[in-house]
Amino acid sequence: MKEFKRMINDTPVTFKTSDEALQKLFDTAAGKEKNNIKDFHGIKVLTEGGGYNNVWLETQPMGGEMYAKRDLETGLNNQLIFLDNLNDKGRFPGMVSLVDDKLKCDYEWLQGFCFPRPALNIYYLAGKDENYLNKLYDALEKFDGYLWKYRDSNGDGCLETWCIWDTGEDHSTRLNGAPNKWGGETPPQGLGKVPYASMDFMAYSYDVRAVLAIISDILCNGQGDCWSAKAVEVRKKIRDYLWLEEKNACYDRDCNNEFMDVLIHNNLRVMYHGAFEQDMADRFIKYHLLNPEEFWTKMPLPSIAVNDPLFRNITENNWSGQPEGLTYQRAIRALENYGHYAEITLLGWKLIEAAGADCVFTQQFDPFTGKPSLLKYWVDNVTDLDDYGPTILAVLEYISRLYGIHIEGEQIYWGGLANNEYRSEYVQNWNGRCYKSVHTDGKFTAFIDENQIFSCSNGVRIVTNYNGNVLEIIGIDIKPVTATIKTPDIEERLKISPNASYSFADGKFTLKQAVSFDYPYSKE
Repeated sequence: MKEFKRMINDTPVTFKTSDEALQKLFDTAAGKEKNNIKDFHGIKVLTEGGGYNNVWLETQPMGGEMYAKRDLETGLNNQLIFLDNLNDKGRFPGMVSLVDDKLKCDYEWLQGFCFPRPALNIYYLAGKDENYLNKLYDALEKFDGYLWKYRDSNGDGCLETWCIWDTGEDHSTRLNGAPNKWGGETPPQGLGKVPYASMDFMAYSYDVRAVLAIISDILCNGQGDCWSAKAVEVRKKIRDYLWLEEKNACYDRDCNNEFMDVLIHNNLRVMYHGAFEQDMADRFIKYHLLNPEEFWTKMPLPSIAVNDPLFRNITENNWSGQPEGLTYQRAIRALENYGHYAEITLLGWKLIEAAGADCVFTQQFDPFTGKPSLLKYWVDNVTDLDDYGPTILAVLEYISRLYGIHIEGEQIYWGGLANNEYRSEYVQNWNGRCYKSVHTDGKFTAFIDENQIFSCSNGVRIVTNYNGNVLEIIGIDIKPVTATIKTPDIEERLKISPNASYSFADGKFTLKQAVSFDYPYSKE
């Protein structure tokens, strides 16, 4: 790992607001997440927290990338701990533990795969180290080869999940009879209805191939078009084989090639990986995600739709029902991938309310009351743990999306949602520069190193490059707003609908995308 630690400026984040409840929530979240940093045999990593003291593939590359805005070394390590432990078959460990001061890697399950995009963004955040990028390319290429060599055991062109922990859906009723873990590279037989033709696994391959295409273009290795075409093949197979047009959703198939008629949030996971086409994402959101009889409960995003026979409202670690902090964490990228920014605002409000004045960061929430589920964990007989990292990071990320700053690739995103009449100041220090957003008097003003870049009325997100040149304006409010944006060179007044985006070039704004916003839900 040390060859990539060139170090890495401090990247502190501060947020000050006159909204006392939001201030308390932010400060408590930041403090608790810092306590989840552990020393893994001389390597500083961010663990999952909430009683889970290991590093999992489904959470910690993503969590590390989010935390990198506060501690870049730790964020980088959360990628390298997996890159450095790819096995000779091209498989990443599902979990890395510290046992007797040594790293222990488990390869008996995959444990999700929220890795390619976070790992790529770390390349930008950590200073564009080409050695790191080559290492990432090599690992992703080998992993895609592993998936297609071993996880299409019947040769039907659709990748398979073999055990419960492959997708991290602990105790899910939809996986009844499947083993928790499965060693080796021969599929299980006679256990439940595994292997399943899996929307999750297909999405993993799509994500890997799409990122390999991006890296290829950066490295100029001539493979970009090839990887893009391979990604399209996976996306097409998902639609042809797992998507049901009449139901506006994806469904896995069991070992008998029969559709598993369970409406699951995993559709949102596929969106996290970018593997749906735009209309598929729009339709799943319109007909299911925003439906209060399915996923849009008082506390939205149950793991299984609440009107499905397999839904269970179990308070302990269980992916059969209660909304998970990890799902809220994934939902940000899932919705941003398809331009559904106003839905992110709705979810951010819900999560901030659920964590509440008591600042409780549990793994799960009751979908019907919105109350945190304080659990009795299996870890060291500890009870009522409320420092679950995915929930903490999700809260901090929603705050950054709504009222602050986040960095993705070579762009800076400035969130300008109104928060009543509260004043706030969000500061992101990164790469030797200070990015600051000040909210007051119905507008937000952006500064880089104390130089004013723009001011804009509330209700939108502004995208700039690192130097503050405006590139795009996006509607993030749940109602149309009239936004006035001022820079040293322009003053423009635009009416912007939720989920509409306008690109800026040659001195003018041009409609880039107008994504539907189907809230509140209505039956057609």
